[in-house]
Amino acid sequence: MKPARRIAIDQIFPDVDSGRFEAKRIVHRPATVAADIVCDGHDVLSCALYIRGPHHGSWTTIPMADVGNDRWEAAFTPDQLGTWEYTVRVGVDRFQTWLRDLKRRKNAGDDLRDEMIEGQQLIDSVLQSAPTDVAKQLSQMKSALTGPDGYSTACSNQLASLMAAHACHSEDTWLDSSRRICVERERAAVGAWYEAFPRSWGSPGAHGTLCDLAKKIDYIASMGFDVLYLPPIHPIGQSFRKGKNNSVEADAEDVGSPWGIGSTAGGHMDIHPDLGTLDDFQALRHAVSERRMELALDLALQCSPDHPWVTDHPEWFRHRADGSIRYAENPPKKYEDIYPLDFETEAWQELWNAVREILEFWISQGVRIFRVDNPHTKPFDFWEWLLADVRRTHPDVLFLAEAFTRPKTMYRLAKVGFTQSYTYFTWRTEKQELAEYLEEVTSPPVADYFRPNFFTNTPDILHETLQRGGRPMFMVRLALAALSVGNWGIYGPAMELQDAKPREPGSEEYLDSEKYEIKLWDRQAPHTLAPFITRLNEIRKTEAAVRDHSPPVIETTDNPFLLAWSRHDPTTHNHLLIVVNLEPEESRTDTVELTPGHFGESSPTTLAVTDLLTGERSTKPLKDFQVTCTPTDPVIVLRLSPNPDSIAAVE
Repeated sequence: MKPARRIAIDQIFPDVDSGRFEAKRIVHRPATVAADIVCDGHDVLSCALYIRGPHHGSWTTIPMADVGNDRWEAAFTPDQLGTWEYTVRVGVDRFQTWLRDLKRRKNAGDDLRDEMIEGQQLIDSVLQSAPTDVAKQLSQMKSALTGPDGYSTACSNQLASLMAAHACHSEDTWLDSSRRICVERERAAVGAWYEAFPRSWGSPGAHGTLCDLAKKIDYIASMGFDVLYLPPIHPIGQSFRKGKNNSVEADAEDVGSPWGIGSTAGGHMDIHPDLGTLDDFQALRHAVSERRMELALDLALQCSPDHPWVTDHPEWFRHRADGSIRYAENPPKKYEDIYPLDFETEAWQELWNAVREILEFWISQGVRIFRVDNPHTKPFDFWEWLLADVRRTHPDVLFLAEAFTRPKTMYRLAKVGFTQSYTYFTWRTEKQELAEYLEEVTSPPVADYFRPNFFTNTPDILHETLQRGGRPMFMVRLALAALSVGNWGIYGPAMELQDAKPREPGSEEYLDSEKYEIKLWDRQAPHTLAPFITRLNEIRKTEAAVRDHSPPVIETTDNPFLLAWSRHDPTTHNHLLIVVNLEPEESRTDTVELTPGHFGESSPTTLAVTDLLTGERSTKPLKDFQVTCTPTDPVIVLRLSPNPDSIAAVE
């Protein structure tokens, strides 16, 4: 029977539900593993991190360091996409414990002869299993311990290295079970999204095509967006097609909702004939790629009554008592143009595989990002299987969850494999709730598995603040989304052109919604916010504090409507301060209490300030840092750096 275990490994990081799910990290970025490690008594510990990458059978060992208060850390930089595995080994380092006590006794003037004999016994424990050449060196050092140079031999780096390299770890303690880390590419963590309906990018009075959008792609690229997201581009059903403004009666010229997928022209692996062909799709994708953007497609797992699956696979749908297929409902609302799929059907394996085939088809066409419609209405087990199966062969594919649902459901979807998620950002409008939400979604443990994507608006969501706030509020929401987290997006051109008309009072639906009709947008309108959006995306790409997705730090302000936060990159010492006026119809002035630690140990008395929106430069005091937001300029973005003269004066 083995003696009682002396070592405990607690509070492992990163860890999602005790290893049930993978934590998320980015390739080529350092990943830190940490743990609280304690042992009875005062022995020196030897702690090591073991890691292995995808398809690797052997472990790489990295020593862990005590960073204080029994917290041990080690870092590694994953160089491959896919699932990495790590564990932790801890043992009592008897040699280092002996050496530490030896030095103490030496300093106290004690006789060290008995200690040197104990040191020889420790060397003997390693000699038995050491290679011949190592055993020879250790034998020589063992003999030297009782000689005139015994103490210097005991303290030599060579002896310490050999003892550590060949120590026996059979009695060591291991982490209860290994943990996994999903390593994804940079776009998983940082990206600016632009949503566009291709059918609205053609000539006036005509149904736009994929080629029309390709010809105008420079409009989107010039604003600095990284991802062009297209709503469903598939054939749209005729049966129960919705008319303008979601009316239940459609006229002959009504184009219908793109989410009513499927007709005699095909289903989820086909393109709406009015949008073009697969060759046209490739032309658009190449145009996007040439401008260093990516194309994201919508994955909406639902069908119109005209979808081929309705005839070919009626068993994949829910049925009413009379045998008819049940359409979508959210009582009292009815969606007769949509048939939900039944993921619990007895033929579930065939259905799941059919969805996998859809993804494989579009992946073969070069798509590497999917925005998934309403994933919270499908089983968690389905998503866990599907996303893992895709990443097994395509680890570069990313998935955005459009799940405006309960927080814990959103978090569960992130845990089962979604790369990033829409959020409650749209409905966070007050200062305190915004500050708390920013901290929640950018800090562990949530940030270890959940990546927020802050969309300012969607075709379904025109928030009340935008309806009443005018141009200043549009600027505030744009800055909040773009400069607080790694991923953000807009539905355009509605956002830059400040479309603020609801379908009716109290509604978040747009009047004359593009979901149900072709819109004619004046993208060159003089009031457009495109230049402001362009500048925000330029800041995201050029300022390290934002580019490297450092988390926001909420700064203290007394004014209940001024929200201030800093982004700070400790490597480059790049520091940004962003301030927005949440009620921008009035000018507001306040003092921002800046976090002094961001400016080094010798806090300067003054700061060099560059306004990144106006280009103006100035000098301001650190301890009385005042800002003013006006209706014309409701957003402030400042780069701060210590004033060299003020540091010299302090020193």
